[in-house]
Amino acid sequence: MPSNNRGTSLRITGLVLAGLVLLATSALLPGALAQAQGDDGAAPALFPGNPLPNDRDAFFAGSGACASCHSQLTDAAGNDVSIGHYWRATMMANAARDPYWQASVSIETANLPQYTEVIEDKCALCHTPLAHFSAVQAGASTRLFEDGFLSAEHAAHALAMDGNSCTLCHQIEDVAFGEPEGFSGRYTIDATLPAGERLNYSRFAVSEQGAAIMRGASGFIPTQATHIGQAEMCATCHTLYTPYVDDTAAIVGEFPEQTPYLEWLGSAYADNTPCQSCHMPQAEGAVVTSITGGDPREPFFKHTFVGGNAYMMDLFLAHGAEMGATASSEHFTFTREQTLAQLQERAAAVSLENVGYANATLAFNVVVENRAGHKLPTGFPSRRAWLHITVRDSAGNTVFESGGYTDDGRIIGDDHDADPARFEPHHTVILSPDDVQIYQTIMGDVNGEVTSILLRGAGYLKDNRLLPAGFDADAAHPDVRPSDAALADANFTGGSDRLMVSVNTGAAEGPFEVSVELLYQALSYRWIEKLRGFDTAESARFLGYQETVSNVPVVMASVTESISP
Repeated sequence: MPSNNRGTSLRITGLVLAGLVLLATSALLPGALAQAQGDDGAAPALFPGNPLPNDRDAFFAGSGACASCHSQLTDAAGNDVSIGHYWRATMMANAARDPYWQASVSIETANLPQYTEVIEDKCALCHTPLAHFSAVQAGASTRLFEDGFLSAEHAAHALAMDGNSCTLCHQIEDVAFGEPEGFSGRYTIDATLPAGERLNYSRFAVSEQGAAIMRGASGFIPTQATHIGQAEMCATCHTLYTPYVDDTAAIVGEFPEQTPYLEWLGSAYADNTPCQSCHMPQAEGAVVTSITGGDPREPFFKHTFVGGNAYMMDLFLAHGAEMGATASSEHFTFTREQTLAQLQERAAAVSLENVGYANATLAFNVVVENRAGHKLPTGFPSRRAWLHITVRDSAGNTVFESGGYTDDGRIIGDDHDADPARFEPHHTVILSPDDVQIYQTIMGDVNGEVTSILLRGAGYLKDNRLLPAGFDADAAHPDVRPSDAALADANFTGGSDRLMVSVNTGAAEGPFEVSVELLYQALSYRWIEKLRGFDTAESARFLGYQETVSNVPVVMASVTESISP
């Protein structure tokens, strides 16, 4: 009994300390806990996070081996820029732990079990890369489920769950960069170098003393290489082609599932703004990059790897302890706020033009600006952004609304949310509440029928995602051309979309308040609902998680104007 009481006391003390840290952070990052609350309004349980792994094999070391020296870092302005602190709550770090990814892989293999090994191998390339690379070198299985990498009993489990960690990215060679043979997880790592002599690339020149210290502490030799800062580094995994099947279940081609690099390549950003500029923002001034000392270095790029998946941060805040996360509540809270700042402050803008009123008709143009260096949204095809347009009369009554949403994440008026076999077209004019401008991709199979099963996706039936500035559809890579309806829209151009809205106000009295929001979901309604059609442990687990965390959209940008008749 005394030993049990002592263990309980230690656990309670740990939670109290984690709570104090999180409360202090929340005071600086308002709203984080409120957004992560469950349906009952209760804040998620606080958790301290598990230790980073120190496991090693012939090619890699766990992130704990690197974080031990690359922590407690500050920039010239006194900001904490510790690599482990920033990285451990990112989607890069949690690539293997992502419950939606696990659920997606499980239903794809359940749907086409004859391709289980093909599917799991493809996904393991970038989601469990350390374990996958080492298994390939040994001629071993690259399975994920059952007795594979995701099993706690697997010898490489700890390295697998370390996701895209330090000794993966910093060993990637400048081979086939930006070329098809280097896409889809086909990064090159030199397998010939023995343990203790493996190179670890960074932007900075290395002194003999610094190299000796790092080699002794980690077994890796720091080596200066500029390719680590190129967009093509990111393209190795973030340009992804996946196989698709026909009605006989034969693999008949490859589908461009995710192409942010190719989108960026066709934009004005390709000349001087690589991925790292936005997703790894620079520290304020120089940084001594190790607790072992050395000269301050700059530019130092913070390892925030900030993206757009705020909803997954909410899920991690609510269930991270159960998922075995190495990040704490504090870390996920910080990363969530960084994600929201990216989405709400730097990604898009909305404005109104040519507002007029005559004969009980209110007309105006909505201009949506894409400030990202790729399509908006980009990446995995579950993502969507849309316009929520509201007109209210002088008494505050709603005269018109397009793009409203429900608590379960459905868009009111969206043909696809109402019927999985249909989809909402691209609009040039909004005349009815059932007209909703949704910027998204809709996959089609070999028969041209709508699908959200990745191995059935032969192409996009709809792609009207907002184009980046400078994008020329005629000159761009054919795999990132918008669909025909968007191409035919003269007001859908590189950097923006402009569409007209016409509202019959009837007998309502002004002045009228016009409000337009650009809303965003990382996981759209149908991409969650499809999981219900499969009986896998992973799909059931994710559906259980999402029932506790509301999938409300993020407001990326908004504008409100008062219009007097």
